[in-house]
Amino acid sequence: MSRSAASGLLADASPAVTPGPTTAPGSGSLPSLDLRIPTSTDEVTSTTKEAATWLDAHWQDWVAGGVRIIFIVVLALVLRAAVRKLITQLIARMSKPAESEAAEPGRLGGLLANSGVVNTERRQQRSEAIGSVLRSVASFTILGTAALMVLSALGVNLAPLLASAGVAGVAIGFGARNLVTDFLSGVFMIMEDQYGVGDEIDTGVATGTVLEVGLRVTKLRGAGGEIWYIRNGEVKRIANMSQGWSTASVDVQIGYKEDLERVEALIHETAQALAKEAPFDELVWAPVTVLGMESVAADSVVLRIEARTAPGKASLVGRTLRQRLKAAFDLSGIKLKEEALPTVAAVPVSALLDIAPPSVLADPTSARSLATPIPAQGAAGEDAGATTRIL
Repeated sequence: MSRSAASGLLADASPAVTPGPTTAPGSGSLPSLDLRIPTSTDEVTSTTKEAATWLDAHWQDWVAGGVRIIFIVVLALVLRAAVRKLITQLIARMSKPAESEAAEPGRLGGLLANSGVVNTERRQQRSEAIGSVLRSVASFTILGTAALMVLSALGVNLAPLLASAGVAGVAIGFGARNLVTDFLSGVFMIMEDQYGVGDEIDTGVATGTVLEVGLRVTKLRGAGGEIWYIRNGEVKRIANMSQGWSTASVDVQIGYKEDLERVEALIHETAQALAKEAPFDELVWAPVTVLGMESVAADSVVLRIEARTAPGKASLVGRTLRQRLKAAFDLSGIKLKEEALPTVAAVPVSALLDIAPPSVLADPTSARSLATPIPAQGAAGEDAGATTRIL
């Protein structure tokens, strides 16, 4: 093979390079370059100049977009930190007791629910729950807005995304309306401090001790040990037996003929002695009051007594007060009921039927008993005597 033939074969095998890009320089997209490797110095120089020209025309936009994204992210983080700090300070101020509450004297150790003051620990727990909800909402709102702004800075069209999110939100709203109702009800229950962990409540469908308060479900422990899961949105009314104070009502039965003034004095004396003993000195919050007669019967009367106690302690105080009053009545000789009058035993009807009817001969003073028979005189006399006896 000659040198000229070999040169021709190499020329046919060498890759060809297009002379220039298919897009004009300065446009917003990368130039469409041929991927074949340039072989000459002029081709390499031309391609390098074109790339440098394109980078020189767009590097400012890249830097501006990057700075804008960094600014959005930093601003969102700073704003989120500031809002969370403000919420924390607000919660700390809410949980801090007022000066009048801190200076309030008393032996109850801060349990002044009967005067409208909420327990400090309980208020702190409620404030922390509210703060957690507010911080979560603030973080979601700020970071979600920042993410949308970053996507917009990257050139993403947000219109389809927002439209899809709106449609999805409406669908989820209709499908999960019960969930939203439960969530909002839980938020307001916590904010209004309707109940807390350890409270004895009656929700209408269940009664028990609160084990857990969530934004969607409240967990109760029933009297029989069962656990109730109650959706917050289904609760229409709540009776809290652990807030404020409780009332212990005791009905005392005494004999009808007992002196009521003496009995009332004995009741007050016994209740005062009970209120001075531990632990009832912390449980009885007001003097025992005798309201008066609740009912009157032929052999007894019933007096009603009320005592204001610590929340949830009415049953304990009521049982102990009944026991002390019974012992005091026994020592004082006060009868709980009048003795019944003796009753005559009833005679059965069968016994009455066996009794013979009354006879005139049973009375010795009757004319029949005093009559003497006529002595007999012959046959006629016998007939007359018989007649006399018959008569």
